[in-house]
Amino acid sequence: MTSRKRQAPDPLLPMRSAKYQRTEENQGIWNRWRQLGTDTFTLSYETVRLGCLSLMNCVSQVATQQPEKPNQTGSLPSQATYSALPPRLPIPEEFHKDSQPVAGRSRLSSSLQSHSESSNALNGNGNSPPSTLTGHTSVTPVPSTSKGYVQNSQSYDFIGSSAHGRGVVGGIRPRRSRDHIYAHVHRAKVQEDRKKDREELVQDLFHYKRSTGYTSDFDSFKSLINYQARLEILERHALSPSPSLTDLRVKSSPGHSRRHSFSDDVDPDFLERALRKARKSFELPPPKPFSPSHDRLRLSARHRDEAIEKRLRPKLPKALPPDADTQVNALLCKKGVISKVARESVNDRDLSRLLPSQWLNDEIMNFYGAMILTRSESKRDPNAKRKTLDVHYFSTFFWPKLKNEGYEQGRLAKWTKKIDIFSKDVILIPINHNNSHWTGAAINFRRKRIESYDSMNLDRHQVFKALRSYLDSEHRNKRKKPFDFTGWHNHNPEDTPQQENGYDCGVFTCQFLESLSRGEEEFHFSQRDMSYLRRRMIWEIGHAKFLDGP
Repeated sequence: MTSRKRQAPDPLLPMRSAKYQRTEENQGIWNRWRQLGTDTFTLSYETVRLGCLSLMNCVSQVATQQPEKPNQTGSLPSQATYSALPPRLPIPEEFHKDSQPVAGRSRLSSSLQSHSESSNALNGNGNSPPSTLTGHTSVTPVPSTSKGYVQNSQSYDFIGSSAHGRGVVGGIRPRRSRDHIYAHVHRAKVQEDRKKDREELVQDLFHYKRSTGYTSDFDSFKSLINYQARLEILERHALSPSPSLTDLRVKSSPGHSRRHSFSDDVDPDFLERALRKARKSFELPPPKPFSPSHDRLRLSARHRDEAIEKRLRPKLPKALPPDADTQVNALLCKKGVISKVARESVNDRDLSRLLPSQWLNDEIMNFYGAMILTRSESKRDPNAKRKTLDVHYFSTFFWPKLKNEGYEQGRLAKWTKKIDIFSKDVILIPINHNNSHWTGAAINFRRKRIESYDSMNLDRHQVFKALRSYLDSEHRNKRKKPFDFTGWHNHNPEDTPQQENGYDCGVFTCQFLESLSRGEEEFHFSQRDMSYLRRRMIWEIGHAKFLDGP
């Protein structure tokens, strides 16, 4: 392919004609800018004039103390104002040829027409006042950020823009308040100081607790403080559980930890109260000297005998035997259903709740209760090594029915259709408070008392009240007469083992109920035994039987 040069233009030849000829519609750039300036000046003049007329009308109405009925639109001039204005020239027809606004048309011109039509329709006037704008308006178009321009009925209003819409009240624009340039620095400093003060309070409280027998580390103590603060809020104000609290009934992955972190729920007031309570125990005056009486000596001798018996009783070991520990690891590696007893079953996700720093769910609690009930029903077996009582175990769904619906509405009479609870030694009841804390309760017919065992040592008067009401209703339903509470009392021992973190309440509750089923009056485990007891419960649930030994 041969290339050839382009010939140079001949300067003697005539130039190419203009693309757009100067016509009446196309006046050139200078005439268009002059027309734009004229339209802008006319628009500004009309806006100022209408604003002055509206202000004069308002002043005259206030002076005569005859307020005019407010217009429905709240932003348009009144009919009297329209009548006082000179007639307006109509907008040229060429701006209404298309149904949709073109790129060269301003939103302002469309708003004029739509607003004048809507105002006349509201005022009942079919003839709209003509516009005073001369010629066509060629204001610079507003670029659209949406798919299309706003319809005429929803367009902007340059004349009737409400004073309230601009924040003007009574003709005075409110002063806009601004933050100081160092406001965010100040707020950050305040938050940092509060955090330091709270950490110092927690450190002081931790030292006091350590001096009174607390054995866990500082992280566990912070978890305990956070847990106590949340339980106190739920108990004091009877609030529903917060969404931030972990649901005990929600399935979770085996590796997910239920351990509480130290959050903002622990306010300084709570820490101050706890610190004052701890200091008060050190500020008590020394006991006065006294001469012991005979009863006092007998009580002291009994305590001494109990201490000797406690030392002779075998303590809980720190770990399982090697073969049992290997079986526990194998159970944790299994998938699907792990074990079944009666109507209860446990799968691998439920069993993972017994790993450290995990809350127990309903499946673990009910499975352990079914094991207790099965052992009690086979107590006549001569080969049984442990002495057990004749007990009955209610599932974890008994307490919500009793508390929220009552005996009749909850249809609790059907729960004991095939059994007679008044012939039992002990009735065991696990209780979930506000879906955030496990405790154990018992109706002890042998001792004639209603018992509550809480590893947080909180007030549980509502438990005693509800269980007394249940006993009376059950006795009326089955025996057709009120229950005789003569000699019965509430039992809430102060020496109940206490947890030192925010996640071991379920393990404590299971051990409370298991010990009560064997007739134990005292509990021989503490916080330091939780690691061993969790591994032991995995073995017991995996084999659906209790491990022999302490």
